[in-house]
Amino acid sequence: MTTEVKLATVEDTQAFGRRLAGVLRRGDLVLLTGPLGAGKTALVQGIGAGLGVEGAVTSPTFVIARVHRGPVPLVHADAYRLGDRPDPRAEIDDLDLDASAEDAVTVVEWGAGLVEQLNDEYLQVRIDRLDDDTRTVELVPHGGDWAIRLHELES
Repeated sequence: MTTEVKLATVEDTQAFGRRLAGVLRRGDLVLLTGPLGAGKTALVQGIGAGLGVEGAVTSPTFVIARVHRGPVPLVHADAYRLGDRPDPRAEIDDLDLDASAEDAVTVVEWGAGLVEQLNDEYLQVRIDRLDDDTRTVELVPHGGDWAIRLHELES
């Protein structure tokens, strides 16, 4: 079961992220895919706001991963710069994302094929940006109770 949403603006993308945060909990892994400029970081900004994290959520492209403290911490990682390495999975392991996985919501941009092993259950979010700047967001549950939670999100 997949869920698809159309979002007209960056603000709508952030608002959807806040709604998505309402079904997230400690230990969740969210994997974001989509082209540059699709709205992945805007979605994470909304998730951070919905989780009540401290400080601004910005792209971690150059620092690779950031931890945002809050009632439910957010680990925001970006694997974009790891893709051209001989063994990007080893670099993901070096980030030690699994050390905080139980206590935080972990969101990884550009992590397809690299981070799925961190959790048997995860949510894949595919974002595409159309020519009119509308974004389509497809939510694909992998294991666990994600399908139930996505149904709650639709309500």
